[in-house]
Amino acid sequence: MPRLEPVPEVISVKIPSRLDLLAVLDSVTCAVCERMKFDEDATSQVSTSVIEAGTNAIQHGHHKDPALDVDVRFALFDDRIEIDVYDIGPGFDPEQVNGDVTGPDHLFEARGRGIFIMRACMDSVDFEFTPRGTVCRLVKHRPAARAAG
Repeated sequence: MPRLEPVPEVISVKIPSRLDLLAVLDSVTCAVCERMKFDEDATSQVSTSVIEAGTNAIQHGHHKDPALDVDVRFALFDDRIEIDVYDIGPGFDPEQVNGDVTGPDHLFEARGRGIFIMRACMDSVDFEFTPRGTVCRLVKHRPAARAAG
């Protein structure tokens, strides 16, 4: 019989699409990471990634329309955290996004590093595009020693 994964603890946040409210999202993310017993480096990586995903949802998915909400769902498992950032935007082609933003062609660009940063900080970054919008899923695993303790 297959082993069923435990139901995660879920924490949800909804903010209007305003860049100044990303600080609220950062505070919640840091509190969730503390609950997960992530160290300072992992907390910084998760927080940076959530802020990048939230920024993308606000700027690209909602075009900074404060009437539209960005929904963020934190699912806390014993061994990892999964974070879904939802917007109602039409999505994008991930292959068309700057791949290697560290190359000389992109060195002085002020924008376009968010997905690169998220992928560098998280264990996985995936996008789902549906008729209802876009979901960015971020996953960060806990170190084995911490997950056992």
